[in-house]
Amino acid sequence: MNILITGANGQLGNEMRTLSAGHPEHTYFFTDVQELDICDAGGVKTFVADNDIDIIVNCAAYTAVDKAEDYAELCDRLNHLAPGYLAEAAEAVGAALVQISTDYVFDGTAHIPYTEDAPTCPTSVYGRTKLAGEQLAMARCSRTMIIRTAWLYSTFGNNFVKTMLRLGRERDSLGVVFDQIGTPTYAADLATTIFTAIGKGIVPGIYHFSNEGVCSWYDFTLAIHRLAGITTCKVSPLHTNEYPARAPRPHYSVLDKTKLKQTLGIEIPHWEESLAQCIHRLEEQ
Repeated sequence: MNILITGANGQLGNEMRTLSAGHPEHTYFFTDVQELDICDAGGVKTFVADNDIDIIVNCAAYTAVDKAEDYAELCDRLNHLAPGYLAEAAEAVGAALVQISTDYVFDGTAHIPYTEDAPTCPTSVYGRTKLAGEQLAMARCSRTMIIRTAWLYSTFGNNFVKTMLRLGRERDSLGVVFDQIGTPTYAADLATTIFTAIGKGIVPGIYHFSNEGVCSWYDFTLAIHRLAGITTCKVSPLHTNEYPARAPRPHYSVLDKTKLKQTLGIEIPHWEESLAQCIHRLEEQ
C-alpha cells in the first residue's frame, strides 16, 4: 500500500518512520510542512491523488497547549480544518484516514477511565480544535479511524520526559503537579499499534490508546529520575494552582482502551515498562 504520514518530523511521525523499516511491503511518503502543507486543501487533494495514497496517518498537529490560547486561528487551521482536507482527499480516492486526537477533548472531571462514547467537553482552544478535527474528519471520510492518546513522549523532539531528565540533572529541587492524573504514552507503542491497525485493516471509529496503568505527573517524574539514576534532585508535589498555566489541564484523563485492545487483539505495555525502554534508548544516543 501507499501510506502518507504527515507531521513526519514530530514525535509520532519519527517513530512511524523508524518502524516503517520493519514493514518494507508498503511505500511511504513522509511529509512535514516543507513537503506538504496540510492546510492547503488543493495541494493535499493533488498529492493524495497523484501518489495513489491508500492510507493517510495524520501525525501533524498544533500541540503548544498554552500558546494555542493566543493563536487560536492557527491552532484551528492545523487541528480542525486540515484533518478535514485530508479526509476529503482520502474519500475522493477511497483511502482510509488515521487521525490522532487527544484526552483534551474531555474536561477531566471524571473519576473512572473515559470510554470512547463518554461526553466530550473540551475546556481549552487546543481541546476544542482537536474535537472539531475529529468530527470533520469523520464527516468527510467514511474510513476514518480516530485514535485519542495522552501524555505523549519519545526519544524524538521536546517532551516531558526529556525536560524532567534535563531539570533533574541541572537542579537540586523540582516541583511537579500531583493532582493531575493520567497515563503516559510512549510514541513508539502508539506507532506499533497504528502499524497493527494497518496490517489488520483499518476499522473506522473512535478509539483510545495510552500505555497501561495510572499516575500523576509527580509520580511520572519520580519514575523518570529513578530509571535514569538521578538521585541529587528532590522532587516535591505541587497543586495545580501552584503552577499556573494559560490553558486549563484535565485533572483526570485516564483513557479506557478496551475497544482498541479487543478490535486489534493487542496487549499494551505498562507505562513504566515503556518508559524504561525510552530512557534506555536515550542513553544509547
